[in-house]
Amino acid sequence: MTSANAVLEVAALSKAFDGVQAVQDVSFAVPAGELVALIGPNGAGKTTCFNLINGQLAPDAGAVRLLGERIDGLPPRCIAHKGVSRTFQVAATFASMTVRENIELALAAHADRDGRLVRRTDSATRDRVQYLLARTGTAAFADAHCATLPYGDLKRVELALALANAPSLLLMDEPTAGTAHTVRGELMGLAVDLVREDRLAVLFTEHDMDVVFGFADRVIVLDRGAIIAEGTPDAVRRNPRVRAVYLGEDSPTTAPEPDER
Repeated sequence: MTSANAVLEVAALSKAFDGVQAVQDVSFAVPAGELVALIGPNGAGKTTCFNLINGQLAPDAGAVRLLGERIDGLPPRCIAHKGVSRTFQVAATFASMTVRENIELALAAHADRDGRLVRRTDSATRDRVQYLLARTGTAAFADAHCATLPYGDLKRVELALALANAPSLLLMDEPTAGTAHTVRGELMGLAVDLVREDRLAVLFTEHDMDVVFGFADRVIVLDRGAIIAEGTPDAVRRNPRVRAVYLGEDSPTTAPEPDER
């Protein structure tokens, strides 16, 4: 795949903390309509890579491009406005607000370009809220306060908030973490629908290998900050180095990333 086809292009990305190389010369691309898993042992560099892509960290070297435009080093808010959304391992919602109010606030934040957060309740916004509720399967509890919802439903709400940004790239950090096994397939099914129907580019991290190998179109494996394998789920599953480092029982111990301690 050439960079001309990529929504996200990561080129020779590197980042060190106190002399420890967390990400080392990492390069890959994610096109529209593809669901790519970024996996590896704890401390492999996954979270650091995500933080470099969405602007929480600036790289020491390399580049991140969104639809051909360099975004590395820009603040997260600017990168979000350019079309990058992220969900987190722990679902982030306003617990005292309803699902509908959370989505309205997310839409207002996306519309805000001059530093002033203004709630908008015009017909276009109401239509967009209804669309996001229906799209993520949250319409049935739209007027429930988030504090009262099961965790799996909160994950759906968080996805709705991410989609309020109308992203071209969706970063999903442990999308099924903390959810029951029966819920995980439903959550990832939503992600697959977004990729197929809305032509989103999706990059996700995940520790549940059933989720990774069951839903990803392509898998990238990191170890000690470097890519050690990339390919289809079947090819990666059979890769001897991946089996030794990550899927086997004798995986080497790696130090945790600073943001995973």
